Amino acid sequence: MNTTKKNNLLLYIGILAIVLLIFLRFGLYYMRSDGFSGLSMLLPALLLCFTLFAVSTSAFFAAWVCQDCKRRGEDPVLWAIIVFLTTPFIGLLIYFLRRSEIKTTCPACGQRICVSANYCEKCGTPVKKEEHTVMVKQGTHHLQLIVAGIASMALMLACLTGFIVSAVSGNGINTDASSDDQVWNLGIISMNYNAYHNNVWKLDFRSASEGFLEEQDMTISDADTQLLCADISCGTVPDGATLVLWLVQGDVARCIDVTDLSEPLTYSLNEFENGKIRVRLQINGVKDTVSEIYIQ
Repeated sequence: MNTTKKNNLLLYIGILAIVLLIFLRFGLYYMRSDGFSGLSMLLPALLLCFTLFAVSTSAFFAAWVCQDCKRRGEDPVLWAIIVFLTTPFIGLLIYFLRRSEIKTTCPACGQRICVSANYCEKCGTPVKKEEHTVMVKQGTHHLQLIVAGIASMALMLACLTGFIVSAVSGNGINTDASSDDQVWNLGIISMNYNAYHNNVWKLDFRSASEGFLEEQDMTISDADTQLLCADISCGTVPDGATLVLWLVQGDVARCIDVTDLSEPLTYSLNEFENGKIRVRLQINGVKDTVSEIYIQ
C-alpha cells in the first residue's frame, strides 16, 4: 500500500512539474523576446489554455487508466505514464488493446481467476454466475475522471479552434512592416540559415510566403556617423517579385528596394536615434536569397 501511494505521489508530482514547465516556457519566451508586443493577448491566452487543457485531458485519462489497472492487476503507474505521454488517443488505444481481463478471487483457494472462467484453474472449484454478474456491474468505475477528461478535451478543442480562427483571420496580429511593434507572420519560410553573430545578421532562404517578414533588432551607437550595410543577392526573381529592406524605429520607418543590388548597399542612419532599430526584410516572391546586414 505504501509503495502504491508513493508511486501515485510521484505521478502527481510529475504532472505538476510539466504544468510548471509550460508556464516557465511562456515566461522565458516573454522575457527573451518582445513579449507579446504586436499580438493580441487573446492568442497567447488561447494557446496557453489549449496546452493546459491538453495536459489536463491526458492527466484525467491517465488517472482513470491507473485505477483500472489496479482492478486488473496491471502496473498502474507504468500505464498511466504511457497514456499521459502518448496523448489519450494513442495511449488509450494501446491500453484497451493490451489490458487483461478483470479478475476475481477463487472462494476456495484464493487464486486470481478471470471473471469469464467457469471454474478455478488451480483447484477446479466451480465459480458461480452470480459472482460474474457482480463483477461485470462494477465494470464502469471512476466516472468522474472520464467526465472530467471529456470536458477538458472539449475545452482544449474549443481553444484550438478559437486560436486557428483568430490566426487565419488575422485579428489581433500585427503584420505591418512599418510598425515599431513586433511583427507576426501567418505564412511560412523555407530557411537555410538565419543567425545574428558579432552584430552581423546573415539570412539565407530558399522561398517564403508572399509578404513574409524576417526581422532582427540591431543597435545604433552613433547615428550621425554609422551606416547600415547590406550585401544581398536574390538568386531567383520572378516577374513582379521584390525584396524590401525596412528600417523602423519609433515613428520613423524607411523602406528600400534591395531586389537587384549591383553592389552592397550603404545607408546613412542620421535620421534615426541611438538605440534599438528594427531591421526587416519583406519577401515578396523572391527565392534563393543570401543576405548579410550589419551596422558599421
